Amino acid sequence: MRLEAVEAMLPFLTERFGNPSGSHAVSREARKALDEARDTVARCLGARPAEIVFTGGGTEADNLAVLGAHAIRPGSTVCSAVEHHAVLHACDALGDNRLAPVDGNGVVDLDRLADLLDRTVSVVSVMLANNEVGSIEPLAEVAALVRERAPQAVLHTDAVQAFSWLDVAALASPADLVAVSAHKFGGPKGVGALVVRQGVKVESIIHGGGQERDRRSGTHNVAGIVAMAAAMRATVDERDATVARIRVLRDRLADGLLASVPGCAETGDRATRIAGNCHVSFEGVESEELLVLLDAAGVYASAGSACASGAVDPSHVLAAMGMSRAQAVGSLRLSLGTSTTAADVDLALEAIPAAVERLRTS
Repeated sequence: MRLEAVEAMLPFLTERFGNPSGSHAVSREARKALDEARDTVARCLGARPAEIVFTGGGTEADNLAVLGAHAIRPGSTVCSAVEHHAVLHACDALGDNRLAPVDGNGVVDLDRLADLLDRTVSVVSVMLANNEVGSIEPLAEVAALVRERAPQAVLHTDAVQAFSWLDVAALASPADLVAVSAHKFGGPKGVGALVVRQGVKVESIIHGGGQERDRRSGTHNVAGIVAMAAAMRATVDERDATVARIRVLRDRLADGLLASVPGCAETGDRATRIAGNCHVSFEGVESEELLVLLDAAGVYASAGSACASGAVDPSHVLAAMGMSRAQAVGSLRLSLGTSTTAADVDLALEAIPAAVERLRTS
């Protein structure tokens, strides 16, 4: 977490631990903090305060967007083939879901998307930036197609991975529903938000006391929401400088791996990805084994594949991009963030080639 978020959060875990739905002084103080946080989040997302719905994270925000919008206007759903499972599974649960293909960079094919849109479509979901390979989607062009071919549909974008790196307030402005999650930009885990534009209605998927204008019931996580707002404000203030610094580190990391490890390939076009994503694959190596060696060396990474039922299966994102199984199971996602330093990159450039070589010769 960002220091600003921790400092903002702590008082609401102790002496200011009040329920904002109450009426006494401590509750009123909590309500004031909640309202101020809502104002901050709204400004950072290019929305009105009344358009902000606080949630328990990005998954809930995505589910509320897809399921809640569909409940108001039943019909088919359309989403890109590389969406997070919070969107994919929510769309699949509704029955008639159409997947829009992507190209080798993970960017949605606009012509194929256009073919899937018609007046039976009620919800369209295309993420702003991919959580695995970091590809940035052309949301303005997507929105134009939706308005033309499925004008009655609402457009949702999962901006969870995007907020640290992109101007979400501007780039997600064409979307009716915008989901974010605090832990992706230095806030706490378990808190997020959904922008619900004025005039767009969603049916609540959590029923109870009617909080959040009856769109998301439940006692507010005041400490988490206040911390999220503080992290958002700091992220927006520092975003340009952070992106410039991290892009240099990411490029040095990617270029170093490509130069030092035979059979290393970078996934897609670096120019189409967010600055904090370095996604590569290693010929003849399975990433699950590689992760064990890297963990021991102090490099914490993610595999580009998922291990299920004892078998390593390529991720749906890499499969949709047309990556072969052999290449997909050898892929590695290296994430950089605000705390990443040149020393971290040096360590990775030392540990990864050695670990790959060890696996290839064992």
